[in-house]
Amino acid sequence: MMAWLASIDVSALLFGALLVLLVLGVPIAHALGAATLLLVLAQGIPPVFLPQTTFNTSDSFPLVAVPFFVLAGYLMEYGGLSQRLVNLASALIGHVQGGFACVTILACMFFAAMSGSGPATVAAIGTLMIPAMIRVGYDRPFAAAVASTGGTLGIMIPPSNPMIIYGVVGNVSVTQLFIAGIVPGLLTGFMLIVGSWWLCRRYGFVGSGERPSTQRMWRAVLDARWALLAPVVVLGGIYGGVFTPTEASVVAAFYGLAVGLFVYRELNLRLVYRALANAVLVGGTVTIIVGLASGFGRLLTQYQIPQQLTQSVLSLSTNWFVVLTIICIGLIIIGTFMETLATIVLLTPILLPVVVALGVDPIHFGILIVITSEIGFLTPPLGVNLFVAMGIAKVTLEEITKAVLPFLWMLCAMTVILTALPEISLWLPRLLR
Repeated sequence: MMAWLASIDVSALLFGALLVLLVLGVPIAHALGAATLLLVLAQGIPPVFLPQTTFNTSDSFPLVAVPFFVLAGYLMEYGGLSQRLVNLASALIGHVQGGFACVTILACMFFAAMSGSGPATVAAIGTLMIPAMIRVGYDRPFAAAVASTGGTLGIMIPPSNPMIIYGVVGNVSVTQLFIAGIVPGLLTGFMLIVGSWWLCRRYGFVGSGERPSTQRMWRAVLDARWALLAPVVVLGGIYGGVFTPTEASVVAAFYGLAVGLFVYRELNLRLVYRALANAVLVGGTVTIIVGLASGFGRLLTQYQIPQQLTQSVLSLSTNWFVVLTIICIGLIIIGTFMETLATIVLLTPILLPVVVALGVDPIHFGILIVITSEIGFLTPPLGVNLFVAMGIAKVTLEEITKAVLPFLWMLCAMTVILTALPEISLWLPRLLR
């Protein structure tokens, strides 16, 4: 049996087994591990290869940042920081027409600077804003679409869990990725705010009805000062060289814990336990996926599959923009049915050598992977943000999918802009080097 398998082309065996397992509904981590093990046995590689590779990759210091940033996000949500960010955003722009939608996007931008997770951002801000939008006359599907779209900023504006995973797998500086994500994240956020305002004018949705007041704004700023200080402490420490991104994740978690317990006093032991449980679940899932995918990636490298793919792509076109456009379209399609972190772990070892051979900066490519992942968060059947917002708004998948289409076009437009203009992503990292 193994002799017959050994006669099959390596890439056909590896990807064929993976595709069959995914079609059968096998979880991505198990599918990667099983496909790797099959090739290991077929090629006569010592089976200890898989557990050794999995352990060595899982024993990675930067990976510690993922569960800690998730923990920080939940602690800040349960500790009242997200409520104060919403209040601040409402005081700033809540009075304009469509202000509630704009407030949702702006609050997601604030929260994204403290949490590295898209679904966590939807849960933190959507729980507050979706009911508020519905109460003032917004359609339920549109309210859910705005919150789920704003939640995608959780992975673009640093800190970002997908950026951490890409940095680990692609051997790229996580700090440089965080710096590169600032300008694209802000541009994407402002594009979504303007788009939300235009859609609200078109649909006739109103603002809060409250007149803007300097006193109210100042009061909201004072009340949210501890929440606003969080990204200053976390990102300032990283960019200032005080601590690494991994150490910053621990600082963020302790900051959220301290503020929630001793300043706002809205945290209790039950909520802390819930936050810890959620962080452990996310951290464990990521570790298993990254660990098992590492063996898959090593076999790809060993059998020079990325090099073969590079030659095939270069035979079609040597224009970097054309190749990046094709890759981005493929990533968007894959993101509709594959989880974001799994996509990054699986495809980075394959695609990164291709784009580097064309002269594309790995930092720029990392930003493109992140923004295509944002689109994947909003596309069924595996649009995680959609499912979180659906549960809050009590709408169907068909309703929210239709409502989110204008926002998907906006994100696709931003993908084209970032692809064509690498300097948007790269000028700030180069300036600060």
